[in-house]
Amino acid sequence: MRINVLLGLSVAAVLLAGCSSSNNTLSAAGEKVTFTDQQPGSECQLLGNLTGSQSNWLSGAGGEGSSLRGAANDLRNRAADMGGNVIYGATSPTQNFWSSFAPLDSKMSGQVYKCP
Repeated sequence: MRINVLLGLSVAAVLLAGCSSSNNTLSAAGEKVTFTDQQPGSECQLLGNLTGSQSNWLSGAGGEGSSLRGAANDLRNRAADMGGNVIYGATSPTQNFWSSFAPLDSKMSGQVYKCP
């Protein structure tokens, strides 16, 4: 009986450790995607809207800047997967009342364009 309990606790610890290291790293293709605050010209094609996210559950100790960076990296990686190279109008929702009590996911959204 004790062996089963210890085995269960060990598996749970390994799973939680895996969840806590969920930083979004920037892919090689994602590095080529840029953010802009100016509307892309008519030579650019709108591919759609995307949202990138960074899970902060058990990994929120890096601070708001770190989690927003992870969300931005996820957004850039997803834009590259879509074939885009420019993200226009990137925004992230402001923190709300609940974020003071629980490590909610950080999110960043924007319009993805493919520009020459």
